[in-house]
Amino acid sequence: MRLTYRLSTSLILGVVAVSLAFSFVQTRADTQGLRRDLERNAVVLAESLARSAEPLVEARSYRDLQRLVDRFRDRDQIAGVAVYDANGLTLAITTGLQARLRGDTLPPANGHSGPGSGPNSGPNNEWFGTQFVKLGGRPMHIALLPLRDDGTVIGGLAVYHDAAYIDMQAAALWRRAFTGVMIQTVLIALVTLVTIRFGLGRPLARMARWLHDLRVGEASKAPELPEAGVFEPLTREVAQLASSLTAARAAAEQEARLRDLHESKWTAERLRVFVRNRLDGRRLFVVSNREPYEHFYRGGAIESSVPASGLVTAVEPILRACDGTWIAQATGDADRATVDEFDRAHVPPDHPQYMLRRVWLTPEEEQGFYSGFSNEGIWPLCHVAHTRPVFRLDDWEHYRAVNQKFANALLEEIAGEEHPAVLVQDYHFALLPRMIKQARPDARVAIFWHIPWPNPEAFGICPWQRELLDGLLGADLIGFHVQAHCNNFLDTVDRVLEARITWEHFAVMRGGHETQVRPFPISVAFDEDAFEQTGAPEPELERLKLFESLGVRASLLGVGVDRVDYTKGIPERFAAIERFLEKYPAYRREFTFVQIGSPSRTHITRYNDLGREVAEQADRINRRFQTGEWRPIVFLNTKHSHRQIQPYYRLAHLCMVTSLHDGMNLVAKEFVSARKDAQGALILSCFTGASHELSDALVVNPYDTEELAGAIWRALEMDPAERMARMQRMRATVEANNIYRWAANLIGELCDIRVSAQAAPPACSIVAEAASAEVL
Repeated sequence: MRLTYRLSTSLILGVVAVSLAFSFVQTRADTQGLRRDLERNAVVLAESLARSAEPLVEARSYRDLQRLVDRFRDRDQIAGVAVYDANGLTLAITTGLQARLRGDTLPPANGHSGPGSGPNSGPNNEWFGTQFVKLGGRPMHIALLPLRDDGTVIGGLAVYHDAAYIDMQAAALWRRAFTGVMIQTVLIALVTLVTIRFGLGRPLARMARWLHDLRVGEASKAPELPEAGVFEPLTREVAQLASSLTAARAAAEQEARLRDLHESKWTAERLRVFVRNRLDGRRLFVVSNREPYEHFYRGGAIESSVPASGLVTAVEPILRACDGTWIAQATGDADRATVDEFDRAHVPPDHPQYMLRRVWLTPEEEQGFYSGFSNEGIWPLCHVAHTRPVFRLDDWEHYRAVNQKFANALLEEIAGEEHPAVLVQDYHFALLPRMIKQARPDARVAIFWHIPWPNPEAFGICPWQRELLDGLLGADLIGFHVQAHCNNFLDTVDRVLEARITWEHFAVMRGGHETQVRPFPISVAFDEDAFEQTGAPEPELERLKLFESLGVRASLLGVGVDRVDYTKGIPERFAAIERFLEKYPAYRREFTFVQIGSPSRTHITRYNDLGREVAEQADRINRRFQTGEWRPIVFLNTKHSHRQIQPYYRLAHLCMVTSLHDGMNLVAKEFVSARKDAQGALILSCFTGASHELSDALVVNPYDTEELAGAIWRALEMDPAERMARMQRMRATVEANNIYRWAANLIGELCDIRVSAQAAPPACSIVAEAASAEVL
């Protein structure tokens, strides 16, 4: 009620003030117009009478003059006319005017009081003109004109107007304005009360009731909130609050259920608490090539998007918990428009909880650092997939320069922080740990290598293997997906550098600094309700609609989800499908395989050629087997969001992951996580890290076409009970070892490391010492 009173009072006072100001200006303008009209009419009348009076004054015909001036007796608004001689003496005056003037005869014209202002003064030019005066206590207007004979002034003629009507009309205007203001005030007050009652009161009341129900756990659906206008910011914040409250309640309920069952599942909330406790108030700094939020111009507005990345899922809860900073390359075309003068942006955009520091790369730097050395050099070097790595000096120089640029940005962010924790991501920043450690030996530095690590012979191809290894050993902790990659790394260090390796602790001592090497198998969030659809049709009907959207008529669905990369084994997969249809023709017109292949690094020749090769292979197989509305392979060579991929995961009879070499491969775990119905079979390459955990998958050698074709047949023919048991065991594994547990293990291990405050020796001297020692 108080709010309504304040709003109404403020609005009414504002309207009254504006109306009165407008009335004042209007009344003043009307009054000035009346005065101008009176002056103009008075001068016209005076000029007409002057022409009639001049011959009478010259002839001294005073009787005729009196008759002339008496003609204006009792005229509306005209008080009278007076004629004066050259000395200012009255020659004739309208009967009754003299009494109204009360002895005043010839007042000074134009406000002057010089000669000619008294009855005995001769006239001069200062007499003549028009003016408003008070005569006899009444407002008058005088128009005084000279009377001439051959150019000589022989007297004057004055026309007196009663100007009181102007003040009366002004008063009437004010009365009308005041009455109008009062009527407007009453109407506005009524409209304001109605508007507040129905336009604001009802939506706010609905919102309040819904928030109350949400707070007590009784709300079942969102309220009907206004979507635009004055309610838009409030609606957005209320929706965000409701979402956060619902998520918090769900997390609390889940934790309570787990405690009741004596289980310990890692969730985003549990990870936040864990990280906050382990960091003990310190901030975490993450460095990656890919940023967690990109900003783009769309339709004249700036919108944010989250790149499809398991890394964002894993690391965001940590940074939200400790008010951390994420340092990454800017990739959105509107990124510059959303940062401050220090290249920082608060994210997430709708509910900022940590800082994003963006680093800008030139096209030449991005080409040399990312496309060149990282993806044409290190990527094929570490993936034993029979693609020759390319190493160029210019690419190496850009790689080193960009690592230094990121190091400089990180050092700016950690300035003033005591014992900061730094988590570096992936093969793009192999030199970064050493650069950080040299400048800040008190920092805890970890790097997680998301791709495989090859054996020493394969890694020896790289001309700068010593520099890469030395850069990595600047970290306190190096993480890989599986133990085999840790072993390969330690073997490589043992082969290339002078260092002491403690195999029982999996640690490297070099230059007085110890680096621990550990396996941390990465995973997915395993959020069963993230993409759950309410009111979804039966799986068979939904699968039929999915096939119809693809223009295919079939009953059995297989799916593959990959970037179009030569390490993913897509051509080998298609060859196995072709062999499967040759060996088992009964599945023709029944089984269709959908390959979701997101284009990747197409500016690199090898990737561009691969995309064309995969498309041509799919077309060739389809031409061989397709009949009517059925074809064996549907190749969707476009980017798909997680939400778009989920229906394929949920409805597929089998999922094929045939990587030729992979660090982990999260597609396998995403498929398992999506199968809430515990159906579907997973065909998994033995060369993936995931095969070490998901032993209930059909593990195959992707190079063996016969084995892979047989695995497709086995997946389709498997007994339903066996298929369900396998999937249930795999789901239990992924649920227990989810992405939050991976992050907790990594951060926990990093926080347990003791760091020395002494500066590390320069990287170049360490490499030189090691090289000379090996030569000796």
